[in-house]
Amino acid sequence: MVRCSNNMIGVLNIITFVLSIPILSAGIWLGRRATTDCEKFLQGPVIALGVFLLLVSLAGVVGGCCRNSCLLWLYLFVMFILIVLLFCFTVFAFVVTNKGAGEAVSGRGFKEYRLGDYSNWLQKRVENNKNWKRFKSCLQDGKVCQSLQQNNQTWEQFINDNLSPIQSGCCKPPTACNFIYVNETFWTKPVGYNSSDIPDPDCNTWQNDQSMLCYDCQSCKAGVLANVKNDWKKVAVVNIIFLIFLIVVYSVGCCAFRNNRQDNAYPRYKPYP
Repeated sequence: MVRCSNNMIGVLNIITFVLSIPILSAGIWLGRRATTDCEKFLQGPVIALGVFLLLVSLAGVVGGCCRNSCLLWLYLFVMFILIVLLFCFTVFAFVVTNKGAGEAVSGRGFKEYRLGDYSNWLQKRVENNKNWKRFKSCLQDGKVCQSLQQNNQTWEQFINDNLSPIQSGCCKPPTACNFIYVNETFWTKPVGYNSSDIPDPDCNTWQNDQSMLCYDCQSCKAGVLANVKNDWKKVAVVNIIFLIFLIVVYSVGCCAFRNNRQDNAYPRYKPYP
């Protein structure tokens, strides 16, 4: 009779195997329809994750249910590496997202964001021209600012709106510029405007060209980091739950591996027919 831990490791990995199929299918689907840098960027990690889960779950099923000690040892080794990497990433995510928050602006319902408030590691990611080109392409493809413009808000409605970090940083000039509001994404410079009198360089970076706006502003990069920070915080919490699950699976796998070794060392007595 196959022992309980071997059955359990088999069932858990069958579930993982089933889950890996839609993940892999989603990656292949993204690859076929990818037309933007954002979609192409997602394609590789999704396919890699699907293939990884597929192979690891197969090793777990064969190693546990078919009592193959070599495959089960390989499965446990990969699981151990995964647990260590996931733990390190979770700690890292909490550390790099510890700094940075939006600043309330007097008389405004939205917050504004400064790049210098975030961790140096995150700042370097968005200040890299190659990385930022990809981020900017995603923002333009997502039409975040165009959707904001469709609201057709009055000035009073706009200043009381609770803009997202990306809308606040990328779709309008900073409040310190004192530009004149025409609509959500179109602002005019006041009479006698002198760029040398404005301490914020984003005022000169801003353009009313709808394909440019403030996509190259420091405030836009800060808005993206504010979004990244919020997402990473959620991912880190999910990782903790997943980490606990992996540790439980790893413990069950260790029991199954011990069972396999014991059975190989002391094979059961089979009576002659």
